[in-house]
Amino acid sequence: MTYENIRLDIAENIATITLNRPERLNAMPPQMADEIGTALDHLEGARVVLITGEGRAFCSGADLAARGEGASVSGGQGAYNALSKSYNPLMLKRAKLNVPIITAVNGPAAGVGCSLALASDFAIAGKSAYFLQAFVNIGLVPDGGASWVLPRLVGKARATEMMLLGEKIPAEKAADWGLIYKCVDDAELMAEARALAVRLANGPTVALGIMRQNLAVALNVDYATALVREAEGQRIAGDTQDAREGAIAFLQKRKAEFKGQ
Repeated sequence: MTYENIRLDIAENIATITLNRPERLNAMPPQMADEIGTALDHLEGARVVLITGEGRAFCSGADLAARGEGASVSGGQGAYNALSKSYNPLMLKRAKLNVPIITAVNGPAAGVGCSLALASDFAIAGKSAYFLQAFVNIGLVPDGGASWVLPRLVGKARATEMMLLGEKIPAEKAADWGLIYKCVDDAELMAEARALAVRLANGPTVALGIMRQNLAVALNVDYATALVREAEGQRIAGDTQDAREGAIAFLQKRKAEFKGQ
């Protein structure tokens, strides 16, 4: 598969997707969103996905100069079309994925790039990175699922601050807020992200996938429904080879060697 806006590399059960428009700070035209979605359909047995940006930015937001379907992304109808046909399908596909997602945020994560960075299971950011809901500064409203994700991560008050004031949230502050998993030195970012990716890639993949799905819906269902989902998930996970290996390893007092099956 050939991509124009991203790179996809799969090695050691880790799929690394690199946003690859460094000359535009990895600004995301609809075509890039489509390519990321296509990459998520072609993971070839990968057991974890790692997303990062080439150069000095993670993603500076939607590419306002991009054109698709004959309409500028920056126009009202053009923006609606781009969200409906490209950005929103990507975010939904990401949500339904059955393997963990890590984002290694290497610089600005703004607009839909902020939404992509935070809609992961683990967002790790370098100290020079920041998160910005920039929409209010240009007379637009947050998209990419930001209005759903942000209050669930940091509560309504801080989500309101990010969205209505449109100010940068530095990586260290983001970590203090619980907006992201971890803030590390810039020089250590990829090493930290890859170490976590290796750990997850060697985990019980089916169980991890069920966990991320249960977490995604837990805030929207009642307690009884959550209990039923856990029981159903346990039935599926309990029949995997990894669960059998985990039980044997526990009895033998050794570390389990999971195969993702």
